[in-house]
Amino acid sequence: MSYNEKEFEIKVRKICNSIADLLVEKNKCYGNSALSPLNCFYKGNAETAIKVRIDDKLSRIMRGKEYGQEDTITDLLGYLVLLKVSQEK
Repeated sequence: MSYNEKEFEIKVRKICNSIADLLVEKNKCYGNSALSPLNCFYKGNAETAIKVRIDDKLSRIMRGKEYGQEDTITDLLGYLVLLKVSQEK
């Protein structure tokens, strides 16, 4: 599909805003678990834990395997944003 400049801008902003909304909502539900994990089992830092999740999502994409209703691309984008946030902390 081809987009003109304005359509492209609208589409990009809609997707980015939906990722932001998802991350904020998940943070409300789970607490700040991505950036301040409980470390019950995993004793590494938050950034490394996020990278592990990114690896899992990339593996799923490479294998062409979706999990139920989960949107792997959206999850991957979310984890990439969380990684960026963690690196700017």
